[in-house]
Amino acid sequence: MSIIPSLPFTPPLISRHPTTPKSVIFLCNNSSSTLKSLTFYLTLTKRSHLYPFLKKGCKGSGSLSAVACSTTSSPFIGKVGWHKREGNFSLLSFGVNLDESVMEAEKKSDSSQALSAMLPFVVALTAIAALSQPSTFTWVSKELYAPALGGIMLSIGIKLSIDDFALAFKRPVPLSVGFIAQYTLKPALGVLVARAFGMSQMFFAGFVLMSCVAGAQLSSYASFLSKGDVALSILLTSSSTIASVLVTPLLTGLLIGSVVPVDAVAMSKSILQVVLAPVTLGLVLNTYAKPVVALLQPVMPFVAMICTSMCIGSPLAINRSQILSREGLRLVAPVLTFHAVAFTLGYWISRIPILRLEEEVSRTVSLCTGMQSSTLAGLLATQFLGSTQAVPPACSVVAMAIMGLCLASFWGSGYRIRDLPSRLIPQAGSTVKA
Repeated sequence: MSIIPSLPFTPPLISRHPTTPKSVIFLCNNSSSTLKSLTFYLTLTKRSHLYPFLKKGCKGSGSLSAVACSTTSSPFIGKVGWHKREGNFSLLSFGVNLDESVMEAEKKSDSSQALSAMLPFVVALTAIAALSQPSTFTWVSKELYAPALGGIMLSIGIKLSIDDFALAFKRPVPLSVGFIAQYTLKPALGVLVARAFGMSQMFFAGFVLMSCVAGAQLSSYASFLSKGDVALSILLTSSSTIASVLVTPLLTGLLIGSVVPVDAVAMSKSILQVVLAPVTLGLVLNTYAKPVVALLQPVMPFVAMICTSMCIGSPLAINRSQILSREGLRLVAPVLTFHAVAFTLGYWISRIPILRLEEEVSRTVSLCTGMQSSTLAGLLATQFLGSTQAVPPACSVVAMAIMGLCLASFWGSGYRIRDLPSRLIPQAGSTVKA
């Protein structure tokens, strides 16, 4: 790291204010008459994770939350140097400027997030098109379904590294809570909801299978929107996806084996081919062939979006008559109930006092529990249970995308679950104006 040893102006004073939030380390005051404009960069350090720099500008005098200041027009990375003089902290050194490659990576990240934000709308449009014009997706056969899902999994794999899995051993408690919520509470909830609504045999097995799969990749973007723990979300989604090779067939055979024959060995092989193989390929490419990953990353969000649309539209179009029948429309209530309760259970199980988990972790576990890989469930249902059993997973994709991102936006706007009663119920002594 190259450090600028001296400044051409009087360094701004850095001081800690009693009312400064815990997330803000210093207040950087620009009161120098010789400095007309100063660009501030704010970074938050939380649980050893370094959040991106936020660029803010200030002219003349004023105060901005910051832990680093720069006179350059481009962002920088590095530690801030300061010394104490007459009770005040003065800024002494800067980090290094970000090079063009890092800036380009940030732009690609923003592009990927923008495409993720479009996914719920794509899901909704896919459902409308599949039900109104079935010919739009009936061409997607079983032979194309598996490669489409493999494309989605490859888009996950190229974002992973060996270090991501090494972090799992450093955070066993939140990961364990997430696994319990996904592979214990959620499958039990699926059976209870299906029984409570008296679901017919036409959809029962597919509905329970839907509750036995891993978390959806969309949950990572939802965690980002909700200001949750994105690193934990990525770890939980990727590790539970790999574990699904063994866990999903075992749970499915245990819960619905008496209703519909389930070939657990064949199901494990199928998951191995369409999940573990592409994820491992992406991991290997990201480790040993970064130039290839650099070429793939700009297009993989588009590929994942197209593949997701195919995996949703195909079962909806093929089973249109069953979906629009009276029996099919009765799926709406159990699917919505399942996801609503799953989000709630995921949140509150992580709020158990003895666990001492942060609010951000609770949000992440909630989203990972309520948003599962229904596209994988749809493929397995089509291959092993019959095409009609793929209808509940297809309906689930639409519901969980809309519900999950709405919940994430709620949290991202600064609201908390425990604040709801005070917002929904008028406070004592308050008056309502006509």
